[in-house]
Amino acid sequence: MDLTLTEFMKEQLNLVSTDFKRYMYDKLPWEARLVGLMGPRGVGKSTMVLQHIKEQAEDIQDKSLYVSADHSYFSTHTLIDTAAQFVREGGEWLYIDEVHKYEGWSTELKQIYDSHPKLHVFFTGSSVLDILEGEADLSRRVLLNDMQGLSFREFLELFHGIKTPVRSLKEVLEGKVQIEGVEHPLPLFEQYLREGYYPFSLEGYFQQRLQQVIRLTMEVDIPQYANMTPTTGRKLRRMLGIIASNVPYKPEASSLANEIKVSRNDIPNYLLYMEKAGMIGQLRDCTGGMRGLGKTEKVYLDNTNMIYTMTGENANIGNVRETFFFNQTRLNQEVISSKVSDFQIGEYTFEVGGKKKGLKQVKDVENAYIVRDDTEYASGQFLPLWSFGLLY
Repeated sequence: MDLTLTEFMKEQLNLVSTDFKRYMYDKLPWEARLVGLMGPRGVGKSTMVLQHIKEQAEDIQDKSLYVSADHSYFSTHTLIDTAAQFVREGGEWLYIDEVHKYEGWSTELKQIYDSHPKLHVFFTGSSVLDILEGEADLSRRVLLNDMQGLSFREFLELFHGIKTPVRSLKEVLEGKVQIEGVEHPLPLFEQYLREGYYPFSLEGYFQQRLQQVIRLTMEVDIPQYANMTPTTGRKLRRMLGIIASNVPYKPEASSLANEIKVSRNDIPNYLLYMEKAGMIGQLRDCTGGMRGLGKTEKVYLDNTNMIYTMTGENANIGNVRETFFFNQTRLNQEVISSKVSDFQIGEYTFEVGGKKKGLKQVKDVENAYIVRDDTEYASGQFLPLWSFGLLY
């Protein structure tokens, strides 16, 4: 292989640590022929791929190649030719990072898959891609996986070296959750809410980095793959700002369309693009799930870090509480709006609030819980908000 690529891979492997791994690491079908890992910018997809390569035996590493699709090498070379040369030289494991930055990625991936039956290809890309049809149909060939940002549990391990196991929703509801060695979890929880969702927070200058992620996602990623103009991309970013200042936002397509000067009919699609890109979360009612026909009742920013970055100290604490709960529970459960409270998961109803929040609103509701952000430990129907951050 070209020395440029092999040296790049060695440099990246030397930089990565295997001490901490994201929740998806052991869930991915690494051995499959074509695997895609999608997710928002900055949640650690690239790191996880490099960790996997680094932990392979030396003979496997020698047959592996890690490339980034936005590397300058690909300004004069194609993925197809690179894969062909790699296979001729005995390569078996090709890892393509940031595939969405390569024009014609889907067509070339399909050709690589069809031309080299013994080659395993793993790629990462923007979470917007799996709702858009590429130039080639990869649906029958690829195993797609999604990843979101750090849970409170992962934050504790990555930022503070505090290891605690994943808990089930049943354990959380039974009030059996504690963090060994942590008597007072609330200060750590407050840090997580502000700067703990993205691994790159460890690198410093977090607010600036997150602002850049938001700008690139709204003005580059979504427009590029939804065939939008740069002007529409800027309108999307303005739309996100409107949502941020009104969250939880109750969607009203006409007023939002008037505000950013687009067609009312485009608003649902824009919201869906923003949701898949990891910028917002849409809470739907019981008539359908993520891809169903459920009516959107509320629109939240995707995570609490975004709230503090976009609104600063003007962040509404009630919105912060609800955003955290929705973000952390939605991964493994279907979370819908409740007719009598904030959220519903299966047979359970949840009202999220502060220490003064009582049972009045749900006193006649079976399997109802009050989730409080300033409570350290569970007591009956009253549960600490932070405990829902241990679900993955």
